[in-house]
This record gives sequence, structure tokens and C-alpha cells, in this order.
Amino acid sequence: MRIGIMARAIGESGGIGVYTRNIIRELLNLDHHNEYVLFYRDATDAGAFTSHSNVQEHLINAPNKAVWDQLAIPRACRRQRIDVLFHPKFTAPLFAPCPVVMTVHGADWFIPEQAQYYSRWDVRYIRLFMPLYFRKCRRVISVSRLTTTNFERALRLPPGKIQTVYFAPARHFSRVHDQHVLQAVRERYRLPQRFILTLAKRNGDERKNLRGIFAAYAHYHNSVDDPLPLVVGGKDCHHFREEYNLNNQSYGADVLFPGWLDQIDLPAIYTLASLYLYPSNLEAFPIPLTEAMACGTPIVTSNVNGLSEISGDAAVRVDPGDPQAIAQAIDAVLSDSALARSLSEKGLQRARCFSWDECAAATLAILQEAACAS
Repeated sequence: MRIGIMARAIGESGGIGVYTRNIIRELLNLDHHNEYVLFYRDATDAGAFTSHSNVQEHLINAPNKAVWDQLAIPRACRRQRIDVLFHPKFTAPLFAPCPVVMTVHGADWFIPEQAQYYSRWDVRYIRLFMPLYFRKCRRVISVSRLTTTNFERALRLPPGKIQTVYFAPARHFSRVHDQHVLQAVRERYRLPQRFILTLAKRNGDERKNLRGIFAAYAHYHNSVDDPLPLVVGGKDCHHFREEYNLNNQSYGADVLFPGWLDQIDLPAIYTLASLYLYPSNLEAFPIPLTEAMACGTPIVTSNVNGLSEISGDAAVRVDPGDPQAIAQAIDAVLSDSALARSLSEKGLQRARCFSWDECAAATLAILQEAACAS
């Protein structure tokens, strides 16, 4: 069987990019029988999998994503005689000459309180085209039970059309015990001895609830004698200092922006952190929670959507709209070593629920089923 994979998201820095890179790698490591044809849009992404004897890589040029998806990829599938096409990022080529499987990473555009985080154009576009993508796809993979349920309700899907398949943090995420590694990473990013960690990104601060995080940190900072610094990791996040007027706040000097945190260093950073703070407003499958759990870092997160589903009982869950409740949760974990230790142990245990071996095996089975279904 020739399996085509649309890999245009492979270079993205967010969660979908992480998923795309890892699911391709894990499928190739698992399956040496079928042939894989990887379609790239950016030439800089090609070459990562040439060591696999059952892989072909093709650069497909197109002026924009829509043309790439809907015109260029169907032509490429015909030329390459693809038996089933997989897109890890929630669109499907409507004129593909073969069965299609896509992965959806949330149904936010169909939920009014979640759709507010997207532009009106994005919401209209997705609400118009997503039903067509679902109709085209033989099977659809969902990254969380919540996503599955929301799509089943919004689109009135037949049984079996969409299937939940959890993925996992990259395999190198585990607690770091080497003190030399920890010290080197601490020095590289100028991290304090003890700190609260959160991860964010520009143009995503409303979804990530940065305003609520800073308000909660202000409450916490003012209520304890020796507050821990707050480390906000992410590219260009230092702009938040001005945008949120942190220089003029008493707690502002204790908010630190180390910049982009390299994936290879993140396990050490999670290990060094006393608490991972992630009271996001909206997540389908919050990868940072699985990363923190795999590293045994105590977590405070939200009691809503995918954050609640993925964290289970391995985190203190709070209302993301209540900064005071977030602050109280921060203080509770940092002032109670027994609670912190319990969260760490539960996190390590829950992290075992998220496995790339299981994800790749389930994904391959769905692709094979889609190729053979009438």
C-alpha cells in the first residue's frame, strides 16, 4: 500500500507541528511494509526521513495553502498512485482520487464560547468547509474525547466516522536527574533556583490566558512573603512586558522572559520548575501538560475542555476566569510539599496513558481500514 502524507505543517512550532513531526516519525519506525510518500510545501522541511528505504519525499509547489491542498495534492496523488492520503492538520483535498484520513485538533469554531478566540473569517470558513472535509474523509482521527463529542454533536456524524486517538509528548520527555545537565540548562536560560513556569506564544495570549496568569501571579505575589519568580517561555514573549504594563507593577520585576526554549532543553526546564502553571482558556489536547506530567512537574491548570480531560487527577484544576482561585492554587502547591509530591507522582503515572506506540499503531490501523473500506 502507498500511503501519502500531507506534511505542510511539519515545520510549525505549535502543537500541530509537534504532532505532525512525531506521527510521521512513529509511523515510519513502526511500519516497514507499506510505502510512504511525503508531500512537502517548504523545501527546508524535506530530507528528514530519507534514511527510510520505504519513503519517498516530494516538494509540491503552490502559491498558497488552499491551492496546495485542493489542487496540487490531488494531482500529486494521481501521479504517485496513492492508495490512502493522511493529513495531520484538519483539512482534506476534496478532489483527491483516493481515500482520505485527517486529524482534527479541536472543534472550537462550532462552540460559541470557544469561537470567540478566532477571527470571524476563520469561523465562517471552517463552518462552511469542515462538513465537506468530513464528507470527503473515509475516517477522521480526533486528538481528544471532547473533540470527538463536539464534532459528533455539531455535524451529526454517523457512528465510527471519527475516532479518538491520544498522542504523546516527544520520547525524550522524562525527569532529568543529571545535575550537570540541569545546571547547564539553568545557566543557558538564566533561570532562578526555584520558579513557576508557564509557556506562551505571541498572538495566542488570549487563548493561553496570559491576562489571567499575570493577574493571578499579582495576587500570589502580594499574598506571600517570599514569592517565586514567574518564568514565561516562548519566542518574542518579552513583548508582553510592555503590552501588559509589567514594568509598572510591583510584581513585574519577578516576571522573567528567557525567550524561545529549545525542545531538547524542555525536560530539564520542567524538572527545574517548582510548578507548571497552565490555566489556558482553550485546548483540545494540551501537549505541555503531557510534557510536564512526564517530567513529574506539579501542575495547576484549568477545569475546562481538553485541559481537564488530559490532566485528570494529576493537577490542581481551577476556573481559568478566576485569578484569585488560580493564585490560591499556586500557593497551595508551593506551600505544601506533600501535595506537590503527590501531584508529581500522579503526573508520572498519568503520563503513561499517552503513548506514541499506541498512537502510531491506532493511526496505521485507521489508514489501512480507510484504504480497504468500500
